[in-house]
Amino acid sequence: MSNRDLRGRAVADEILAGVAAEVEALKKTSWSPKLMSITVGDVTAVDVYVRNQRRIAERIGIVFEERNFPENVGQQELLAAIRAMNVDPTVTGIIIQRPVPRHISVKALQIAVHPLKDVEGMHPTSIGNIVYNELDLAPCTAMASVEMLKRTNLELKGLEVVVVGHSEIVGKPIAFLLMAEGATVTVCHHMTRNLQIHTRRADAVFVAVGRPRLLTGEMVKPGAAIIDIGINEVDGPDGRKIVVGDVDYDSCVEHAGWITPVPGGVGPVTVSVLMRNTMIAMRRLKAHYEAEFGAGDL
Repeated sequence: MSNRDLRGRAVADEILAGVAAEVEALKKTSWSPKLMSITVGDVTAVDVYVRNQRRIAERIGIVFEERNFPENVGQQELLAAIRAMNVDPTVTGIIIQRPVPRHISVKALQIAVHPLKDVEGMHPTSIGNIVYNELDLAPCTAMASVEMLKRTNLELKGLEVVVVGHSEIVGKPIAFLLMAEGATVTVCHHMTRNLQIHTRRADAVFVAVGRPRLLTGEMVKPGAAIIDIGINEVDGPDGRKIVVGDVDYDSCVEHAGWITPVPGGVGPVTVSVLMRNTMIAMRRLKAHYEAEFGAGDL
């Protein structure tokens, strides 16, 4: 069986081309997408991500604006700022960059974002919509991961899938998205006994636990699709820091039918899904205003 690298750049470019075409079409109307990024405190940990989001947004015509709040900002002040963005008609999408300081509840911030501007797909309303098979807007990393599996052309109906990791922003949404597609899904986590019993029977394995090289070759069914969502910094052979996934690529590539590398796999697709979500949110917002006030009054 030939192993196939599932690289994200081509997938991301395809998604972004569609978004760019939609943005271009919008220039004929009074609507323009604007993505507001919120950071709190020292932005070093997310600086690379934010710069990448800005670069891609501006490349395809989406306005990208950053709001940075000081480390000691109060939660109520942040919530008030988000509410102001909710009613600002020029802001069509809001993203909260993680991490935030310990005294701030990121869940409270996410709930404060109006569902119509929830480009991260993390508002309880957005998560709930997935349960009801409304799949157009979901958490970006989860959606990007499923997008990568679809590129294998495997039939999702009845596919045996194991998701290793049950976080609210990745593992659980992946499971819901796949179940909506008809897959048979098992979710594993740190309390799961004999993990390889589950992964060895799976046609596809998603791994998102933040543990370097957790999944090894002997844990994989021959020909399975492996979607690695982990990003871990470890010491390389020469002592320098390198980035690796939650999958031991070298041993798994010998068994897998498809495998995503780290870096270069799910990551690029995640940013493109964020941009696609921005346009989905804007379409919903536009429809809402037109229903409220009439298209001719906008």
